[in-house]
Amino acid sequence: MTTLTDRPHSALVVIDVQNGVVADAHDRDQVLANIDTCVSRARAAGVPVVWVQDAAEGRAHGSEPWQIVPELDPAPDEPHVEKLYGDAFEDTNLEEVLAGRGVGRLYIAGAQTDACVRSTLHGAFTRGYDTVLVSDAHTTEDLSSWGAPPPELVIAHTNLYWQYQSAPGREAAVVTAAQAFG
Repeated sequence: MTTLTDRPHSALVVIDVQNGVVADAHDRDQVLANIDTCVSRARAAGVPVVWVQDAAEGRAHGSEPWQIVPELDPAPDEPHVEKLYGDAFEDTNLEEVLAGRGVGRLYIAGAQTDACVRSTLHGAFTRGYDTVLVSDAHTTEDLSSWGAPPPELVIAHTNLYWQYQSAPGREAAVVTAAQAFG
């Protein structure tokens, strides 16, 4: 039900699962396993996978912190979008990548829940995309020493509020990795 005309397809957008981003992430190994499940399910369903990599804050292009974690294996033909801002659409070619594939529905997974995942969710939704958060395939680090809630509460809150988002002509949803692309 996207507001983007002639864009009936879906894509999985995997955000910032990089060595320098998820090293200290909450429940890192399980979340990466769930992201891998999403990637496998997307590929099996013929759904494109788009990899987003943040090149800010000590993650220079090509550096070890910039690299996708070794637990995940992007295919050579899957697009990579490099970004400098939280919202993966800001000052990137993500919109062109998605438009070229007729994508109007996004499944979002990755890191950090309270930063780039949340920014991209909202950025996609306001741009007209149906936007699905994969509830068990996103994570964040513990920022409670700076006044944030513990990571499990940040994740739970994001999953809770995203299922109630609404806007004319668009859908927001929350699914698990096992439900995605089924």
